Amino acid sequence: MNFETIRYEVKEGIATVTLNRPEVFNALNTAMMNELIAVFDETDLDDKVRVVVVTGEGKGFCGGADLSKGADVFDKNKTGSAAQDSPIREDGSFDYSKESARDGGGKLALRIFNSLKPVIGAINGAGVGIGASMLLPMDIRIASEKGRLGFVYARRGIVYECCSSWFLPRIVGISKALEWSLSGRVMPAEELKVGGLVSEVVPHEQLLPRAYEIAREIADNTAPVSVALMRLMAWRSLGMAHPMEAHRIESRGICTRGRSADAKEGVQSFVEKRLPVFPCTVSKDMPDYFPWWEEPSYF
Repeated sequence: MNFETIRYEVKEGIATVTLNRPEVFNALNTAMMNELIAVFDETDLDDKVRVVVVTGEGKGFCGGADLSKGADVFDKNKTGSAAQDSPIREDGSFDYSKESARDGGGKLALRIFNSLKPVIGAINGAGVGIGASMLLPMDIRIASEKGRLGFVYARRGIVYECCSSWFLPRIVGISKALEWSLSGRVMPAEELKVGGLVSEVVPHEQLLPRAYEIAREIADNTAPVSVALMRLMAWRSLGMAHPMEAHRIESRGICTRGRSADAKEGVQSFVEKRLPVFPCTVSKDMPDYFPWWEEPSYF
């Protein structure tokens, strides 16, 4: 696929998605949002892709929503599809069931959340607003020493978006989430690490090499189908009410994966002291119980 606002490269099983609007600090506009959603469709379909790394071009990771339209950037009656399908009725009330009423950042977060491939966020510079929140549904986040993130919504007169009210408290805890987001301040990389949002802070020039090192560990040693299932099992367990729900899904996983060619290869490669060559693919070999959840509708 050809993209205008991002770069997409695949090399040795690792896909690199680079936000590529450096002249505006990779600010997210509608085109970039749509291309990011499309690129995760691409990575899911490509069995050659084992891991996805997301980073930014230039000095910033993502400067948040593109504010070039001024104060109208958050007005649903004046942006995107709302121009043709406004969610505002003639009497001024809102029709929340309209597709145009949906938060675009939320659509992106949900797409990353449902990825069948693990996602690593490599934070090369500042990320604010959606530039911080889009990182939350990624599985591993590492930051350059130049990385900074801010959940600045209250400072712009809006509220959480990009499903961040769900993700952020689950990642860093409710108290830290509220401390960071109610103030709207921008936190340096070390504070993000102490708070548990990023797992590592590395010298700037080592950011992508370290991200690829983590990706390589996954790509070289693990079964793609197992990784896809475990990623979704872990994320979706956050909404479970009882461990019995996890037990049901894990039991199905052990039953099906235990009889798979991957399980045989995993054991054989261990015995023979070599890297495994797992034969099963995400495109063809997901188990019969997948998906095990009913996807909720927007309205």
